[in-house]
Amino acid sequence: MNYCDQKEHIIWWMSEERCVWYNNPVTKKKARYFPDFIICYDKNGVQVTEMIEIKPQSQVDGPPQNPKRRTQGWVNSVMTYMINRKKWEAAIKQCEERGWNFRLLTEKNVTEWSGDPSTNLMKRSGSPRKRTK
Repeated sequence: MNYCDQKEHIIWWMSEERCVWYNNPVTKKKARYFPDFIICYDKNGVQVTEMIEIKPQSQVDGPPQNPKRRTQGWVNSVMTYMINRKKWEAAIKQCEERGWNFRLLTEKNVTEWSGDPSTNLMKRSGSPRKRTK
């Protein structure tokens, strides 16, 4: 958060302040989701706003589809993955309606993104990728 305050190209930012409604596939009810960050920054004279979610890579990839043993831990991972996908789909829809970008960061790429306009990381647009294994 100090990073956001110290960078001149960051116009404004917020952390877990904006609510995104989504349909929870486990409880079958509407639920609220609060993205980790929304950052607005200047990129070559253009104001860019991004909704950013930070998750462990394992939650982005999802659990294996056919494990040797279907333990309670595996069931919990499946539910977490299902819920996260619905959250991201709702966030992407909200971003598209506002003209924002949605970015999903993991431990594998969080250090590459610095909020620097010159950073060229692929942004996630459309639905999060589906597990193919």
